[in-house]
Amino acid sequence: MVVELISVGTELLLGNIVNTNANYLSRKCAELGLSLYYQVTVGDNESRLSEAIETALLRSDVIILTGGLGPTKDDLTKEVTAKVLSRNLVEDEHSRERMISYFKRSDFKNITDNNWKQTLTIENSTVVDNDNGTAPGYIVVTKDNKRIILLPGPPNEMIPMFRDSMFPYLRKLQPNVFFSEMVKICGIGESMVETKIFDLINNQSNPTIAPYAKGGEVHLRVTAAADSLEEASSMTEPIVKELKNRFQYHIYTTKEEETLEGVIVHLLKQYKLKLTCAESCTGGLLSGRIINVPGASDVFNEGFITYSNEAKSKYLGVNEATLLEYGAVSEQTAKEMVIGAATSTGSNAALAITGIAGPDGGTEEKPVGLVYIGCYLDGKVVVREYKIKGDRQKVRDYSVIYALDLLRRCILEDYKSKI
Repeated sequence: MVVELISVGTELLLGNIVNTNANYLSRKCAELGLSLYYQVTVGDNESRLSEAIETALLRSDVIILTGGLGPTKDDLTKEVTAKVLSRNLVEDEHSRERMISYFKRSDFKNITDNNWKQTLTIENSTVVDNDNGTAPGYIVVTKDNKRIILLPGPPNEMIPMFRDSMFPYLRKLQPNVFFSEMVKICGIGESMVETKIFDLINNQSNPTIAPYAKGGEVHLRVTAAADSLEEASSMTEPIVKELKNRFQYHIYTTKEEETLEGVIVHLLKQYKLKLTCAESCTGGLLSGRIINVPGASDVFNEGFITYSNEAKSKYLGVNEATLLEYGAVSEQTAKEMVIGAATSTGSNAALAITGIAGPDGGTEEKPVGLVYIGCYLDGKVVVREYKIKGDRQKVRDYSVIYALDLLRRCILEDYKSKI
């Protein structure tokens, strides 16, 4: 089936908010095996929204609209959809009772008149309760058996409604069961990954392999369609096994929900390691990624942000002579930083990052994007040089990924006999 996303809201067109709803729904549609060919963003304008819905009905089987279901005058999605389908809006007593109950539980006891428009439903539609807000969702089946799904705009309302109600509904419409596994790769670029699996992609039918570049990582989604979940799962197994053979240590997980920093925290716990981070150009991004993982307090000792040369010497014991001879961005400084981070905190694992994030500060000898990353593990020190192309934020973000991956590889190499 072909699905189309229509995101409603002038604030999306103006860039006032980022359209995270479309990102989430795109991934979920892929999980369902729906063919997503079109995404449309339209402002709070009746004629343009009407045109977007009419066009979608001509070319898609399922239309998912987000936003425009609230109480204000510019919330037009439900009204325009009803008009396109030549249906009336009718009072839904169930929605009315939920509205009254919602306001009784809230700090706002008085229901303003405009809120009652949220209790109106499109004639002959299915109302989907919103447990996180006042605007319900709707499922509308057209005369030619096409589905229109209306979802509230706020992500904290849209995501649980789609996950708990709309996703199971759409899954039942699919003739096949789809099963996907995600193979996550780092330390190798997208073009090289594609080159290594070109034969697999060129000959694919079912299962399929879909590569995604994601900020210094490459994700490969392996998807199979079958009559049952067990059969679809068994079809992906040999493909995932072949990918593991080809990429080996470049693969850090085959679990979709698992992150690189999550893998690091798991490895640190598994081998009873305590980590300290010393950061210059990344300014705390590395420590932040680690701390974002639940349970990181079990393995994270301390974090240093040593942006100046003075701080590198004061807190990490970097020799002033090293800084004078080789500079802050050098293999020698990275080595002394990571040793100092480990020894000063009694950690058996440490990471250090020093580099030139730009846009200024680069020279012909040391250009913007030059980064040195040091890894300390049980007394052994490894320093790697990286040359990252891109703006300041990309240099910082990629430095963090490379640092996490370097620690992961060092742990696997030193403890591989225990894996």
